[in-house]
Amino acid sequence: MATTTSLTTTYAGQHSGMWVKAALLSGNTLSNGGMTIMPNIAYKAVINKLSTDGLLANASCDFTATSTVTITERTLTLENFQVNLSLCKKDYITSWQSEEMGFSANKVLAKSFADYLLAFVVEKVASAIETSIWNGVNATDGQVAGIMTLLTADASLPTANEVSGATITSANVIEELEKIYKAIPAAVYGADDLKIYVSQNIAKSYISALGGFGASGLGSNGSDNKGTQWYTNGSLTYGGIPLFVANGLTANQAIAAQTSNLFFGCGLLNDANEVRLIDTAETLGDDNVRVVMRAGYAVNYHSVSDIVTYGITNSAN
Repeated sequence: MATTTSLTTTYAGQHSGMWVKAALLSGNTLSNGGMTIMPNIAYKAVINKLSTDGLLANASCDFTATSTVTITERTLTLENFQVNLSLCKKDYITSWQSEEMGFSANKVLAKSFADYLLAFVVEKVASAIETSIWNGVNATDGQVAGIMTLLTADASLPTANEVSGATITSANVIEELEKIYKAIPAAVYGADDLKIYVSQNIAKSYISALGGFGASGLGSNGSDNKGTQWYTNGSLTYGGIPLFVANGLTANQAIAAQTSNLFFGCGLLNDANEVRLIDTAETLGDDNVRVVMRAGYAVNYHSVSDIVTYGITNSAN
């Protein structure tokens, strides 16, 4: 008689927050510090920005108020989502047992079958959120309005900050990055957290160009005369500004922005978040496991005038 595999642990309550956090924050952009994360939002958070004018005035013996302080705000309003999966245990247990026996190149092994299944789901959720935070459409089930989606409809985006896109290749990538670089507003140029966020294909083309395949004056030997061997998966910069590869950006998309101007809000500790892994063998007599996950998140930026867009069309200005 075959041994019956049954899960005796149900992930719920406080401990489940570890898995919710992983699902929300383990995507490429969020795990690498590409946005300012605002955790523990119950429903809505207000992002405030102060601006002043005419701070300095000629000295006098009297106290005379100078400047006008203007407070502007944008909001992060969480949207709640859920994952409802029914997974057949026999489809996954072989892979899990192989890991447990050491027949795997993975550095981190699942300590239990429950961990293995939850890690599988978390990876898929994190990938979906990565796409959503950049190009999500609110009308699409499971998505929020992403940063690029919001920018396409923001009438306050200065025309000078909107750079027309092109199909990026190793032959034109440096020329196109230069357009983004030149469009960066003086107010944010030189800021410590300023980045040029690029899609994967732009990063790949830039690496190829610096390896000697672009018309950038490097010649066939490429950067540091190393040809295609120059890049070892390290950091990339353009004009001293870090290039941040955001997997959620679609091909030929980029923006220049400060990390402190891009916000991801979530409610890691609020009542709407939970993860449950339920073995239905005892109750339904099947060989399935149900995974239930609920969480809320939202994205936004504050100062659109400080953002340069590339490869999108603003329909509002």
